[in-house]
Amino acid sequence: MSGVNDRPTCSANPVPVDVRGLGLEAVLFDLDGVVTRTAGVHARAWKRLFDDFLAERAPTGRQAPFRLPEDYVDHVDGKPRYEGVQSFIRSRGIDLPFGTPADAPGADSICGLGNRKNDLFMQVLDDEGVEAFEGTLAVLRALRGHGLKTACVSSSRNCRPVLDRAGLAGLFDVIFDGNDLYREELRGKPHPDSFLRAARLLEVAPGRAAVVEDAIVGVAAGRAGDFALVIGVDRDAGRDMLLEAGADLVVTDLCELDLRFG
Repeated sequence: MSGVNDRPTCSANPVPVDVRGLGLEAVLFDLDGVVTRTAGVHARAWKRLFDDFLAERAPTGRQAPFRLPEDYVDHVDGKPRYEGVQSFIRSRGIDLPFGTPADAPGADSICGLGNRKNDLFMQVLDDEGVEAFEGTLAVLRALRGHGLKTACVSSSRNCRPVLDRAGLAGLFDVIFDGNDLYREELRGKPHPDSFLRAARLLEVAPGRAAVVEDAIVGVAAGRAGDFALVIGVDRDAGRDMLLEAGADLVVTDLCELDLRFG
């Protein structure tokens, strides 16, 4: 993932967002790649998981390794963990039983692979720590300073630990993550369920809220939920792909936004 660790040079022509004119009362942010620089950590964990898995199943090299960013963007980015596993292995013509979330990490099941990926992610996170995007922090503080509500909406089951490690949990009125999604039996992105549920918890109608996403499936979820504004953040997905998925505007970093509250 080349884009997730680059320091942005913000445009001299900022993108205006008329917060009051749009009637916005809340903004819902994805976590990885939008708030924190953890999309690259996820990508490296996915690559190690799938490269090891494919090597074991096809030791003669008949299966090409997991490709970054292509396979990450196409199959796992923004999706609940087990859905990402299933999407990628099916793309390689491999079928596995789903198993259960209690499966041992690395077991020969969808859940077993997903649990192994989680272990790999936490190992890298322990080694590297968590860093936030400065442009996103500035936007969060500006929104909250003007009385808007904020939520972090992620498919990751590690959302809360990541926010806690980064000291960012206090910037959100609502945190809705993969654990909540599973417990409430809601559908993951590109379905809008998680964003709609977070908006309800904020007591704000979708037509009064914005969604900020870097994943194609996340942008599609924001559009499917009829949110007032969907902002795509192009880390690696591609500007055209984010616009095609339903983004109203696309930036490379939120520091490019010119928020107007007057």
